[in-house]
Amino acid sequence: MKDLGVVKKILRMEINRNRSVGKLFLSQQAYVEKVLKHFNMNNAKLVNVPFATHFKLPVDMSLKIDEEMEHMSSVPYSSTVGNIIYAMVCNRLDISHVVSIVSRYMGQDE
Repeated sequence: MKDLGVVKKILRMEINRNRSVGKLFLSQQAYVEKVLKHFNMNNAKLVNVPFATHFKLPVDMSLKIDEEMEHMSSVPYSSTVGNIIYAMVCNRLDISHVVSIVSRYMGQDE
């Protein structure tokens, strides 16, 4: 077995250590930036709160006309939500409520 030195990345998470205070920091900034770029959202507006309280997604919100269905068939919604779920599970628990809401619509992109 060979010593490869201090680990800097694992499972797409960057690891930063501050040994003097005994803290370990995990960051997914590079992963999130890659996902945003992949889905052409790298210029999206940043917000401090993951989900505004006034924003509502009604359960009955569904694709009703053929034009909407045709447009959404080209949107990789499930893939986008899946990438967000990965970030949430690793270290972004603050977005779990938002992910649970948007994942309700995953079955509609088929």
